[in-house]
Amino acid sequence: MANKYLWLLDNGHGGVIDGLYQTPGKRSPLWSDGSILYEGEFNRAIINRLVEMLTIDHINYVNITPEYEDISLNERVRRANTYYQQSDEQLNCVFLSVHSNAGGGKGYEIYTSKGETLSDKAATIFFDKFKGEFPEANMRVDTLDNDPDKEADFYVLKNTKMPAVLTENFFMDNEHECKTYLMTHEGRDRIAKAHYNAIKAIEEFGL
Repeated sequence: MANKYLWLLDNGHGGVIDGLYQTPGKRSPLWSDGSILYEGEFNRAIINRLVEMLTIDHINYVNITPEYEDISLNERVRRANTYYQQSDEQLNCVFLSVHSNAGGGKGYEIYTSKGETLSDKAATIFFDKFKGEFPEANMRVDTLDNDPDKEADFYVLKNTKMPAVLTENFFMDNEHECKTYLMTHEGRDRIAKAHYNAIKAIEEFGL
């Protein structure tokens, strides 16, 4: 199967360098067993798993933020748009930013920029594949415009020039979700698989 898209993968926030987390905040509470989740580490773990699967399947991708430092939002957008401008005219780009959520909720949600664009169609496919992988999970939706994605003025969504989605994979301040999904190998594998299944579907059927 010929590639239709170049996937621009963005792991949100910084990683851990010499034991020091690079992003203020963006972490779970310190749980009673002494464990803690750093969101940037989790985001990288999902992208790294996804990179392995896409490589094996010969699907075109670029990890636009391979560094462990916290790359600015402006730089993330600049890199994505540069790949878009330089890409083959026959190969479209899709921007995918991976995160985990916080704020006292539970479940999964996916964001696009405001308005009706191809991002909405991509988000619906990601939403459906995540729901298929996690039938037990709460699916957080906004159906005011007849699709499940939430719309927001997130910088990386409104300033990228290609279809762009941002996934919020469970809540890191929900102890059950954090310890069941975000901090386990099995949970991370399933989250990466849901992303991969969405990418495969979009590669096969298009946007």
